[in-house]
Amino acid sequence: MFNNLKMTAMTKIEFATNLLGLQDDLKRFAFKLTANYDDANDLLQETSLRVLNNQDKFADDTNFKAWMYTVMRNLFINDYRKLVRNQTFVDHTENLYHLNVPQESGISSPEHAYTLKEINKKMDSYHDEYSVLFNMHVEGYKYEEIAERMSIPIGTVKSRIFFARKRLQEELKDYKY
Repeated sequence: MFNNLKMTAMTKIEFATNLLGLQDDLKRFAFKLTANYDDANDLLQETSLRVLNNQDKFADDTNFKAWMYTVMRNLFINDYRKLVRNQTFVDHTENLYHLNVPQESGISSPEHAYTLKEINKKMDSYHDEYSVLFNMHVEGYKYEEIAERMSIPIGTVKSRIFFARKRLQEELKDYKY
């Protein structure tokens, strides 16, 4: 029994030694996957922890280095899929309302403010039949609400907003959005 404990401790030491010996190679591979030093360090740490916690699942006849790379790659893929899944927005509203509303990037920059000034300036030069409807839409009114408030058919609302948006895109095509 004592020999069995000593043998298990010896394999744990060898396992840890092999893991430590691969840290530089794994770090390079992590950076290749993430293209960011901080994310690479996080991935390396997570991989090392996962491997240490699942040491009992390692088979002695398996290539240790290949197993480590596989664990790291799978962790990266799973994290990426989770990130994409969390950032995916499915619009279940009628007329895809949320997809038609301009989205804020969350980045406040001088270029962004300048672009808003230009958009407002251009919109002020349009006829009221386009600018009023477009501004109401940008403010968050639904097509139905605009049609009701303005006493015009919903098709007219949609087409005027579409033409105003199209004209803005053409006139401001040199700006980055």
